[in-house]
Amino acid sequence: MVQTSNKKKTVKKPSIVNTLQKLRKWNLIAAGLHFVQGVAVLAFSGSTTFPITTNYLTLDKLQSTSGSPVLTPATRHLFDINLAYLVAAFFFMSAIAHVVIATVYRNSYENNLQKGINKGRWIEYSFSASTMIVAIAVIAGIYDLSTLLMMFGLIAIMNLTGLIMEVHNHGAKNINWLSYIVGCFAGILPWIVYVIYVAGSGIYGGAQPPTFVYWILVSIFLLFNCFAINMYLQYKKIGKWADYMYGEKVYIVLSFVAKSLLAWQVFFGALRP
Repeated sequence: MVQTSNKKKTVKKPSIVNTLQKLRKWNLIAAGLHFVQGVAVLAFSGSTTFPITTNYLTLDKLQSTSGSPVLTPATRHLFDINLAYLVAAFFFMSAIAHVVIATVYRNSYENNLQKGINKGRWIEYSFSASTMIVAIAVIAGIYDLSTLLMMFGLIAIMNLTGLIMEVHNHGAKNINWLSYIVGCFAGILPWIVYVIYVAGSGIYGGAQPPTFVYWILVSIFLLFNCFAINMYLQYKKIGKWADYMYGEKVYIVLSFVAKSLLAWQVFFGALRP
């Protein structure tokens, strides 16, 4: 009598070694693509510059005739900046980070991934994503240096809270979401400033901003939110995100797509010769 086996075939998961090797390839490919695009932006962009200013209070001599000093706001031009340099900068930052991760930092990177941590990612984002928001702000007409620095800082804080989230919740059974919530709050504020400036141009300036400014607002804002969603899915271990390394691959793709989309929207909107 022949017995039939009821055992189901088990599908073996790719080994950790193979997964890490694939992530290394992804990092090297991302590095090359970021670098090529950074060079292309510098090579094909025109010499269009944008003014960077500072706002301050000064004495209004005409209104201070009664003996009481009257202060009035004023603006001072500090310097001009070629937006192509900012766009190229976040490409080169990403390229350098991916190369370092795939080479000299590889062992630490791979060991940390297996613990559910990638410190290098958040440090790189705190510079590259913050530079991105400055480029976005300048396009919207935000030229005040202090405002740009605050926007840069808020996005940096947002990304560093991602680092805190991973470090503090490493190996924890109960996830502490406080740093995640703080990061989301910090990250939304620069976008509110962006909307205020864009809306103000239309309401008070008597002229609508170019269409690509709205496209940047919608597309890059949504992509920025995808990073937060990716982290949420990782910590909730939903579907494929139960594997931390799947979320890592998604981060690499999101970073490339967000930077590329922003760069070429800015290029075709304001940087073409």
